[in-house]
Amino acid sequence: MELPRNSSPAVLRQALRQQVIDLSPDGFEATALRIFRYQAQYNPVYSAFLSHLRIRPDQPQRLNEIPFLPIQFFKSHTIRTGQPPESETTFESSGTTGTVTSRHTLYDPALYHQVSERIFEQQYGPLSNFHVLALLPSYLERNNSSLVYMAQHFIEKTASPYSGFYLYDTEALTQQLRTLARLRDGRRVLVLGVTFALLDWAEGIGDAAFLRELPDLIVMETGGMKGRRREILREEVHDELMSRLGIGEVHSEYGMTELLSQGYSHGQGVFRPGYTMRILIRDTNDPLDVKAPGTYQRTGGINVIDLANLDSCSFIETQDLGRLGDEPDTFYVIGRFDNSDIRGCNLMAL
Repeated sequence: MELPRNSSPAVLRQALRQQVIDLSPDGFEATALRIFRYQAQYNPVYSAFLSHLRIRPDQPQRLNEIPFLPIQFFKSHTIRTGQPPESETTFESSGTTGTVTSRHTLYDPALYHQVSERIFEQQYGPLSNFHVLALLPSYLERNNSSLVYMAQHFIEKTASPYSGFYLYDTEALTQQLRTLARLRDGRRVLVLGVTFALLDWAEGIGDAAFLRELPDLIVMETGGMKGRRREILREEVHDELMSRLGIGEVHSEYGMTELLSQGYSHGQGVFRPGYTMRILIRDTNDPLDVKAPGTYQRTGGINVIDLANLDSCSFIETQDLGRLGDEPDTFYVIGRFDNSDIRGCNLMAL
């Protein structure tokens, strides 16, 4: 569906918003190009960036021809397209003491809820079939975490009295899991946790044999040591958790403050992006050399197309390193560029 001609930014935004909601896989590229032209015209920061590169809005015809905004701009500028609705909240990355953090304003919570919920349920099934236990202490200590915002929505959608957040009380988490093991109500259990807290919990759990009474248990790490532990490889983290908890796989979530879409791994480090997300790989020595989807199997910088970022910028050059997976639309996160900040949702450094 083409956009209405000679329309105001508000009318264009509404049309694009509906296209994101109705998005099908075969319509991704066309929708992404329409959103690019909209943001190229009505996002002052992105427009100036394109102007410096001498790229016209009508020039890119393929996804890899779209210039990607370096993620550092979220630290130094307000990234906003057009005149979106009044903002509800501004997400902020955690960062270490003294570092400048990224800020990403959420203008359309209804769209964010719908997209994040659909992404999760497409990979895991209805949230109404879950108990969600969120072990996110360092995030809960802030009031502007995008991860906590998403987890809160998921907890509400479960409508379960057993769902909830846990700060540093890992014993309470263990006791809740013992309760659910006895309950056996047919629901799946998701333990969603920041990496250092999951390791703390696993080390203190003692005999974890009772977890076998939860055959559909999912333990999902979101990355992040927060300076509490040394950074180690994701594989080491997963091996430690699997050994201490007696589980066969550790799942992972790929997301960050600057994105409103997520990717999920069901194990082995293989991520599948959400339906509003695509991963492209760029040459590590030439950030403007973005490889065509599915054509480059070497490690490079991760560029993300996030169509849910309709009101900010949908084309983000991250500081993560990765490569495409062997299966279509899959990817691996290998680490981070050496000169990049260690921040909230980063994954284990090399």
